[in-house]
Amino acid sequence: MTDCATATIRTATAADAAAIARVHVETWRDAYAGLIPNQVLLKMSHRDHVAMWSAELARGRGANMVIVAHEARAGVVGFGSCGRARGSDLPYAGEVYTLYVHPDFQEMAIGRRLLDALFHRLLEDGFRSALVWVLAGNPARFFYQAMGGTHVAVRTERLWGTALKEMAYGWADISQAVGRPGSRSTV
Repeated sequence: MTDCATATIRTATAADAAAIARVHVETWRDAYAGLIPNQVLLKMSHRDHVAMWSAELARGRGANMVIVAHEARAGVVGFGSCGRARGSDLPYAGEVYTLYVHPDFQEMAIGRRLLDALFHRLLEDGFRSALVWVLAGNPARFFYQAMGGTHVAVRTERLWGTALKEMAYGWADISQAVGRPGSRSTV
């Protein structure tokens, strides 16, 4: 196992699309087994995700900001994205859309550092509050609680023919959440 204290948190570039896609697919297959239909996980395609992330990164630093955790020997080991809160009546201006750390690199403070960097990005763009939606059965929800998120809502999304319960965690003032011990970024 690699010591990821030296992992760099930085803005994603177009060259990161394939690595982000790899982390995305492998993390979903690990984290969501038993939570979403198996056929969805089996049909996930690295090629399709490379195309999706390539298109997203080609849009530049617009409404959807993407960052990566890059470790010198392993390459991209995690990523996250954020922007304006989408489709919610909740009183949060920003949203963390994605935050994934490859299973081999979890429990190394990379997720904490990525969240910190995402909050910095949101603050730079004028968003003082933020939320994140997580599947109710996903143990990652405890991470968001440990990072100071407050459980603020529940919703049911119908995806892939399945009703999925999601929970929202919110931060009323993300400036109070940034810079926690162990967070270090170059974003």
